[in-house]
Amino acid sequence: MDEGAATTTGHQHGYASNKAAHLKRMARIEGQVRGIARMIDEDKYCIDVLTQVSAATKALQAVSLALLEEHLAHCVANAVASGGEEGAAKLKEASDAIARLVRS
Repeated sequence: MDEGAATTTGHQHGYASNKAAHLKRMARIEGQVRGIARMIDEDKYCIDVLTQVSAATKALQAVSLALLEEHLAHCVANAVASGGEEGAAKLKEASDAIARLVRS
C-alpha cells in the first residue's frame, strides 16, 4: 500500500490504487498554474491567460470527478453495505461533495 493511503484507523482510501496517477496529474496542474502566473507577470494577452485558466480549471474538475467516482465506488459502497448510520452519513457526505462540485 502507498504511504499515506490509509488513515490512522487502517482504512484505505478509495483513491489508493490510483494515487500515483492523481499525484502526476496534480503536478501537471501545478505546472499549468505556475505558467499562468508567469503569463500574468509577463503581461501576456488577457484572452490567452483566460484560456489557460480555463484549461487548469477543467483539469482540476477532472481530478475531482475521478476522486468522487473512487469515493463512491469504495468508501460509500462499503459503508452502505455495512449498513447502519455510517452508510447514511457517507451518502450525505457524498451528496454534499457533489453539490459543492456543481456549484464550483
